[in-house]
Amino acid sequence: MPHIDYYFATLSPYTYMAGTRMEAVAAKHGATIRYKPLSIMDLFARTGGTPPPQRHINRQEWRLQEMRRSAKKLGLPMNLKPAHWPTNPAPSSYAIIAAQNEGGGDLAGLVHGFVRAVWAEEKDVADDAVVREVLEAHGFDASLADKGMLAGAEEYGANLEEAVEKGAFGAPFYITDTDERFWGQDKIDDLDLFFQGKL
Repeated sequence: MPHIDYYFATLSPYTYMAGTRMEAVAAKHGATIRYKPLSIMDLFARTGGTPPPQRHINRQEWRLQEMRRSAKKLGLPMNLKPAHWPTNPAPSSYAIIAAQNEGGGDLAGLVHGFVRAVWAEEKDVADDAVVREVLEAHGFDASLADKGMLAGAEEYGANLEEAVEKGAFGAPFYITDTDERFWGQDKIDDLDLFFQGKL
C-alpha cells in the first residue's frame, strides 16, 4: 500500500490552496497519509529559504500576484494580506497532531479548516477559541486543544527535523514511501500520475 508523508504549515497559503485534492488522490490509489505540521519559517531557515517579508520586493509582488491567480483558478476565496498573518502556528499544529493521534473526525477537513481560517476567514489560528471552533467543526472534541501539549510540541519539532532530513524545503510537500518528492499545490496532479505509473 502506498504512503504519503504530508509536510505542511497552517500559515501557508499554498497549503490552503491544496485544499483536499491530495487526499482525493490518496483515496484513488489506496494510499495512507501521515500529516506532519511544521514551522514553515524554521524550515526556510534550515533549508536556504527566505521568509516572504524578507524577500526582494520583486519576489514579494510576484508572490501576491501568483497567489491571486492560483486562488482564482481554484475557485477559492483568498485575502492576500490576512489580518492574522503571520501568527503563532503552534496551537493549530498541536491540535492537528492531537486529532490525528485521537482519530474519529475529518482530519483532512481539519487541516483545510485551519488554513482557510487564516486565508479566507480573517481568524487567528493562535486563538484558543478559534482552535476549538475548527476542531468541533470537523468532528473532533474541542478539548483536544488542551490535550497532549508536550507530546504535540515534541512531534511538531520532530516533524521539522524529519522534513529537513528527508529533503523537504517548503509547504505543502509530499513525500512517498519510495522517496518521490512533490513540492507545491500545483504538483498534486503529478503525484496522481506517479501513482498511476506514468511518471
